[in-house]
Amino acid sequence: MRAMVVSSPGEAEALVLTDVPMPELRENDVRIKVEACGVCFHDVVTRNGVLKRGIKMPVIPGHEISGIVESVGPAVRGFKPGDRVCTVQRRHICGHCNYCRSGRETSCDEREFLGDWGLNGGYAEYVCVEEDNVAHVPEGIPLDEASVVACVIGTELNAVRDVAAVKPGDNVLVTGSGGGLGIHGVQLARASGAYTIGLTTTESKAQLIRDAGAHEVVICDRGEDFSGAVKALTGGEGADVVIDNVGSSLFQPTRKSLAMGGRWIFVGQLTGEFVQLNPAQLFMRDISIRSVKSTSLAQLKDSLRMVELGQVRPIITDRMPLEKAAEAHRLVESGRSTGRILLMPGL
Repeated sequence: MRAMVVSSPGEAEALVLTDVPMPELRENDVRIKVEACGVCFHDVVTRNGVLKRGIKMPVIPGHEISGIVESVGPAVRGFKPGDRVCTVQRRHICGHCNYCRSGRETSCDEREFLGDWGLNGGYAEYVCVEEDNVAHVPEGIPLDEASVVACVIGTELNAVRDVAAVKPGDNVLVTGSGGGLGIHGVQLARASGAYTIGLTTTESKAQLIRDAGAHEVVICDRGEDFSGAVKALTGGEGADVVIDNVGSSLFQPTRKSLAMGGRWIFVGQLTGEFVQLNPAQLFMRDISIRSVKSTSLAQLKDSLRMVELGQVRPIITDRMPLEKAAEAHRLVESGRSTGRILLMPGL
């Protein structure tokens, strides 16, 4: 089959179209003919070497996958050839540890993140994923759009609903709100009844962010302190919740943007940069920091239901053939893309 392979860390040109063997179908596997795979910043930091933990090269990147079931392993009961499906971000979980049995399989010690380990990621014509990590796509949802639901909607649902517990009347700041994660975080915060502020560095994205549900959009250059603008928009109080899709490069202005008792939820980290912190700057203002990583199967199913009901919509800005993966990566790295870019092997 054709696949985009990264053999060693590098620039976008490290993605090379290669003929590789079909992924092996194991007992609990669903083999999927890939319709689409979203391009996530996680793929960028895997490719360029910023992300090192859990990476084993050569690798086929990609964890935002939808397609048609081609075949199933002998132990699979929930899927059959021809089913329309999408996946969470993992290829394997153990299924029996405390995390897996309590709906927290994102923390399973055996978890294998798709696209990080070996030649079995979504930038390919076929991929194998264990049954516990696959969901049926409702007929009303376009199959290509379903590819990104787990990552861009499910992860933000995890942050907004399940970790931050956003409630009506909260002031919520979404950083990176023009990006693939952030623009969906804006939709979910607004749907939760929050006064929603989007943060972006790109003026051309402001209207799209408003269209996604932001009451206000703060535009700032990289490195600029935006906390004054956030305080002004919230009557001097600051944000009750920050859904932080950017990470350390915005650390200090984000901290200063939080209200007393604010909840700071880390979702994304775009660089390998570290931060300096005086803990008193947090505990004297009763600020809590929490994080989310990826999406449980239950959260994916909830997200698909929300899309089906029209409560949130996947925002796709471009669809490219597999061989244009390097171009897609450059667009994502530059910050010029809004929403998600899809790679589609059939184009």
